[in-house]
Amino acid sequence: MSALLITGTDTDSGKTVLTSALIAYWQKYCWAYRLGVCKPVQSGVGDREHYTRLFDLEQTPEQINPLCYKTPVAPPIAAALEGTRVDLAKAWQAVAQLQAKRDWVLVEGAGGLGSPVTAELTVADIANEWRLPAVLVVPVQLGAIAATVANVALAEKKRVDLKGIVLSCTRPCTQGQLENWTPISMIEDLTRVPVLGVLPHLKHVKSHEDLADAAAQLDLERLMPKAFWA
Repeated sequence: MSALLITGTDTDSGKTVLTSALIAYWQKYCWAYRLGVCKPVQSGVGDREHYTRLFDLEQTPEQINPLCYKTPVAPPIAAALEGTRVDLAKAWQAVAQLQAKRDWVLVEGAGGLGSPVTAELTVADIANEWRLPAVLVVPVQLGAIAATVANVALAEKKRVDLKGIVLSCTRPCTQGQLENWTPISMIEDLTRVPVLGVLPHLKHVKSHEDLADAAAQLDLERLMPKAFWA
């Protein structure tokens, strides 16, 4: 497994926090190996700027995010508004080049697993075509169970190799809310996909130490290449 797609049930599900946590953990414990990070398609200001500012990845902004549109809407709509189209060949080339040069590559999807990347293809389609194993990030909130079941069904339909589910506290939540909104045993029974842990709400997303500690709480052995797992 030379790459991992971080996808979610929707926009603002916690994908960027999980990706950041995995980067921080890798740089702390697996520093002898080279990590690559790619956000193939971005609409509006966001992850490209975040990763460039927070981490030393030895990558240019264009390598981190090859396709970037100004308008914060779905990529095919943003591209059309700017008089262009989503050039997936360029995005794939960026991912492939990183895979050739880095030991592991984190690929963060845009929006959710069902979000359109082009007028014809969703993130799930891209995961299948690019043969990217994936982790599904689910925000801890009302409706999370149904959203998780629907996204896992989409992953199965599109033959996405889903490694697991990570629950994400995108805002402070109590233990009761966690248990009632995202009951782990129920989610695993309904989806037949393992829950790999809970990503806590982080007040300081810029803290490398906090991010690495958050990643350490997850079942990383299912996500990271076994040869590099600390």
